[in-house]
Amino acid sequence: MPNPFDAGDIKFFVLINEERQHSLWPEFADTPTGWERIFGPDEKAKCLLYVEEHWRDMRPFSLIREMNSDEKK
Repeated sequence: MPNPFDAGDIKFFVLINEERQHSLWPEFADTPTGWERIFGPDEKAKCLLYVEEHWRDMRPFSLIREMNSDEKK
């Protein structure tokens, strides 16, 4: 079975979860529980560009919050 991420003719969504982590997701697949669509559907390259521009801090949001609260103490 070919990998859908390698197919050049399908569209993708960019998904985000509560930790603000991003994921590329093929248009034909149901959105997994705990994730929401924030961009797309569009071609893979445009979705990857969106992720690159919007997900600059790879740490989970809960860790960012915790680290920021530690700095204020």
